[in-house]
Amino acid sequence: MVWIEGGTFLMGSDRHYPEERPARVVQVDGFWIDQTPIINREFARFVEETGHLTFAEQAPLAEDCPDAPPDNLIAGSMVFIPSTRPVPLDQPHLWWALVHGADWRHPTGPASTIEGMEDHPVTHVALVDVEAYAVWAGVALPMEKEWEYAAKGGRDAEFAWGDELEPGGVPQANTWQGAFS
Repeated sequence: MVWIEGGTFLMGSDRHYPEERPARVVQVDGFWIDQTPIINREFARFVEETGHLTFAEQAPLAEDCPDAPPDNLIAGSMVFIPSTRPVPLDQPHLWWALVHGADWRHPTGPASTIEGMEDHPVTHVALVDVEAYAVWAGVALPMEKEWEYAAKGGRDAEFAWGDELEPGGVPQANTWQGAFS
């Protein structure tokens, strides 16, 4: 973990998603934060030591999902499924699918594994899983303002790297590029 000195910064944005609005000045006290995401190897140790069963590994209960078809009351998670044709961007169900048996150990479904991906960030975990991990690890989850402050290095910038999405035409993050097909 690294210590981030507190400070004031411009949080949010008025230029992108509605949930980021309004841009506002916020104060952040100093805090500790992990330098990297939690990786499969670390999460596996947590599961081995605690017996934790992730949200994706538990079948939903019919009483919690009264409108769900019975065949969907099986443990699983949403998996990105590349489209074979162009699809409307406002219909994510055309490229995300509930895959029974997909979970942190089986990222694309029951036939997949994390073998060879031990140092990759853990996926298919819900907030309840992250909170359980944090308790086990003896750490606190960063608040949204803390995470954004750390990502921006305390600067008043639109993005973590500055104000331009693609400086010099070079993508700085894994953002959507090209035709969705």
